[in-house]
Amino acid sequence: MFTQVDHIGFAVHDLEDAIIFYSQTFGLGEWERISLPDRHIAVAVARLGETLLELIAPTSEEAAFAKFLREKGPGIHHIAYRVDDIVAALAELQSRGVPMVDREPRPGIHQTLVAFVHPKAGGQGVLTELVQYPH
Repeated sequence: MFTQVDHIGFAVHDLEDAIIFYSQTFGLGEWERISLPDRHIAVAVARLGETLLELIAPTSEEAAFAKFLREKGPGIHHIAYRVDDIVAALAELQSRGVPMVDREPRPGIHQTLVAFVHPKAGGQGVLTELVQYPH
């Protein structure tokens, strides 16, 4: 099902401060900034080999992960894996009774389709994102 790690998402309070930290501390550069006003978030991504590091900051309390950030503070929010066929992957997971956040794919950044597996799935406590790139 998974073909590779696509990205690791980090919840941050301040996008610019996080970009400065990751740039100065770890030498990451070339950040792409993406505004998603309909989701009340601002995102910055940097490529690290084949994997993206994704920094996500709420732009309002209406952001889906604002509660996560309030309760747990900044840190890893999710791990995303590429799949070849997100519809088939969702059907397979649902047939196995895996708890899902999304039952249908939705648009993601870079013209992808995405869907999230509930962090309580299997008692693992990890929010997992499925990512399908355009073919």
